[in-house]
Amino acid sequence: MPNARRRSLIAASTAHAVHDGLTDLIYVLLPIWQAQFAISYAMIGLLRAAYSGVMASFQLLASRLARRFGRERLLIGGTALAGVAYLIAGQAGGLATLMIALMLGGLGASTQHPLASSLVTDTHEAGGGVKEALAQYNFAGDIGKTLIPGAVGLLLVVVSWQTSVTMIGVLGLTAAVLLWWLIPSAPPASHAERAAKAANGSGAHRGSASGLRALLATGTLDSTVRMGFLTFLPFLLKSKGAGTAGIGIALSLLFVGGAFGKLFCGYLGARIGMMKTVWVTESMTSVLVALAVWLPLAGVMAMLPLMGLALNGTSSVLYGVVPELAAPGKREQAFAWFYTGTIGAGALSPVIFGKLGDVMGVSVALLSLAVIVLFTLPLAGRVQKSL
Repeated sequence: MPNARRRSLIAASTAHAVHDGLTDLIYVLLPIWQAQFAISYAMIGLLRAAYSGVMASFQLLASRLARRFGRERLLIGGTALAGVAYLIAGQAGGLATLMIALMLGGLGASTQHPLASSLVTDTHEAGGGVKEALAQYNFAGDIGKTLIPGAVGLLLVVVSWQTSVTMIGVLGLTAAVLLWWLIPSAPPASHAERAAKAANGSGAHRGSASGLRALLATGTLDSTVRMGFLTFLPFLLKSKGAGTAGIGIALSLLFVGGAFGKLFCGYLGARIGMMKTVWVTESMTSVLVALAVWLPLAGVMAMLPLMGLALNGTSSVLYGVVPELAAPGKREQAFAWFYTGTIGAGALSPVIFGKLGDVMGVSVALLSLAVIVLFTLPLAGRVQKSL
């Protein structure tokens, strides 16, 4: 059992690292694509949405298909498809091919969050430590966000973006093979067994539909602000004088802070409670987003690790609450709904705020995000009452 727990956590963390790295690599590539294809901020947002929108839309379907074809098989196949999508993107000579590649990548990525997070939850439930394991799983995702965009940012100095993207496609295929080797062939408990146990009331709780809705609304606003900020950050840095390599390094600094934020806040939430942790992280996010607009380049670079901690720390706390609010036997669906809402908001956010950026400028769009994030505070209070 301990070996199965460990292998499952390593496999889920590997999947999270690779998928999140592939997803957030797009932020490094957006300024390059804008220059090459001469596109507006709204179209930039649409490119971003092509990946994240498809990823959000198919997560519920992925959780259903996992029952028929097997969670492990679907997770491995999705990782391979994400790798193939980047191989296609590396050969893209026009916007249409690039859009198709990004949509395929999003389809492959839709399997990761609901299936990998439920794999971690199921294998750690019997021995305890679910919140801590999910914090480690989320930490791994931000390690991928740190390493892959940062590495490609440096690669772009010496090779073309097409070569860099093709290499990342090979990485995705390699990760799929690694997952096939890592994931235990016989999970500790089948979905049917877990559902029967929940129905019998053995260690189960009733869940809270209203609490889950409030949690989804909180996560949706948090994701809206996070994805909106990440979309505009490269252009904000560029306006302050940063080059391509500088933008890659800046994203790495942000994601390093985000990685430790998810790990630290996940454990902190388990100790002092969700409400207090969310109030701290979201208030910090609002202040730091506003400061990023006004500070010079050196100041923005210096505060990016702290920004990452605040920006990403909230999500780790929210993920850990999902199993507590899910109805008996409905955990995978609860994770799928939560990730659909949060990633869907992240997909729409660049489009909406990209249009605002076209009309009012990047600074106004960022300042509006600093205000919107404060609406998560009363919603977090609603969630706390349901726990």
